Amino acid sequence: MPIRPRPRPSLRPYAHLRPRPRLRSHPRLRPRSRLQSRAAALAATTLLLCGPLAGCSDDSDSGGDPMEQKLSWTDCPAPNQAEGGGSPSPLPHGGTWQCATLKAPLDWNKPKGDTIDLALIRAKARGPGPRIGSLVFNFGGPGASGVATLPSFARDYDKLRTRYDLVSFDPRGVGRSAPVECESDARLDAYLQQDATPDDAAERSRLLKNTRTFNAACEKHSQKILPHVRTTDAARDMDLMRHVLGDDKLYYFGISYGTELGGVYAHLFPKRVGRAVLDAVVDPTQAPEQASLAQAKGFQHALDNFARSCTSQAGGCPVGDTVQEVEGRIATLLKNLDARPIPGVFPRRLTQTAATSGIAQALYSKDFWQYLTTGLQQAYNGDGEVLQLLADSMNGRDQNGEYSNIIAANTAITCADDRPRYDVGQVRAKLPAFQAASPLFGPYLAWSLLACTDWPVPGAADHPDVSAPGAPPVLVIGNTGDPATPYEGARRMAAALGRGVGVELTYKGQGHGAYNSGNPCVQNAVDRYLLQGRTPPAKTVCS
Repeated sequence: MPIRPRPRPSLRPYAHLRPRPRLRSHPRLRPRSRLQSRAAALAATTLLLCGPLAGCSDDSDSGGDPMEQKLSWTDCPAPNQAEGGGSPSPLPHGGTWQCATLKAPLDWNKPKGDTIDLALIRAKARGPGPRIGSLVFNFGGPGASGVATLPSFARDYDKLRTRYDLVSFDPRGVGRSAPVECESDARLDAYLQQDATPDDAAERSRLLKNTRTFNAACEKHSQKILPHVRTTDAARDMDLMRHVLGDDKLYYFGISYGTELGGVYAHLFPKRVGRAVLDAVVDPTQAPEQASLAQAKGFQHALDNFARSCTSQAGGCPVGDTVQEVEGRIATLLKNLDARPIPGVFPRRLTQTAATSGIAQALYSKDFWQYLTTGLQQAYNGDGEVLQLLADSMNGRDQNGEYSNIIAANTAITCADDRPRYDVGQVRAKLPAFQAASPLFGPYLAWSLLACTDWPVPGAADHPDVSAPGAPPVLVIGNTGDPATPYEGARRMAAALGRGVGVELTYKGQGHGAYNSGNPCVQNAVDRYLLQGRTPPAKTVCS
């Protein structure tokens, strides 16, 4: 998932499953049924509270003060549909996943008022070596379920488990944590198939009407939680979590939008930062328009890299002989789908919007390029199934037609965070710049700027404040080939954190994020920092 992708048909994967009102990802994609591959992350993401946001289960003994509660860890249930479903993967080297519920104030301005339940998961440190504390993960979106995602990556983080309890959570508004609810599954199907790149006044009117209808449904079903899902609220939840877990400092690993959350935490609580890694970094200096434009450039760069890789194969590229031909055929496909969708996953048809989402999903990781090739081959022959499955993965839809709440949560968090609101005239004026950045993704991302139209809660700021004077060194990792959180964001995050705080590491690679790429240079640098407290030299480069 990272930058957080724009809420509406947003292009994101997870978790790796916010690519910010832009193509965000879930930090990675959780592949669905026929798209077999190792669980990647993005997809995750009912409000099972007894009253309107009063917690129904009492897994903690708070004594009325959230700061005094004690967590009761038990065996984990299977993730619910709002989290993305599935069962926790087994832990390498043995051990059991444990779950608990943390009670947090609904409104942090009223810390002794109503509470909500936040779902947590952990794997206890296994040794050898003395335990350092809890390492808290956020996998992005915004909207990715940490409870569903962390087990998918347990093997990747197993070395860190030697000295840390691995902990993640469903942020407020997500999964089991007072989830935002908007439309029904059937209405979401229609909403995500709509024409997201209108060509005339009638189509523009339809897109605006559908956006307003979706946002009104969020207000109707989730009015009480919507004012309280800002990133600053989630950062305060993490500080409560740190305290209740028994740590003097927060040890943190944030991916994609999780880097924004980590930066905001460092700004609010600089003296409570322990060791923090920010991977696949959201640019904290950009307003939504700038971030969406940068993301258009990032996805175009990733598409160029896909086309170059395919056409350089010894056996030839099955979707074009040159980079220009590959991209030209994709443009023609999308134009044709705009006029006449083809069969997708029955009974749905593959629309231009769904195909664009599917292509973007595949660009989140080089491991998915093979599916993009297959999906394009099929689509050129009139079969849109694979591209539709990729779009479903991005949007959190399972093979039974049920959605996680990632679209609802992504919209709610993004619109609560971002102050700017855009109208049709503003978007039309910006279209040429977006089109120049990416003929394929630019229009989609430009029109996604309408996502917060008539949202019932005002946005907090033009961009997050992550300045953290007095904080210890924070490791900031940028990937030169990252489509969802372009590489330049890492340098700007390191600078914004402040002199002596942000330590930048560059990975010359492809895909969304660096640590989970398997690159030994990146992993060794991160492991030494988190396990031994040794930061790599500033501006280290891994390739």
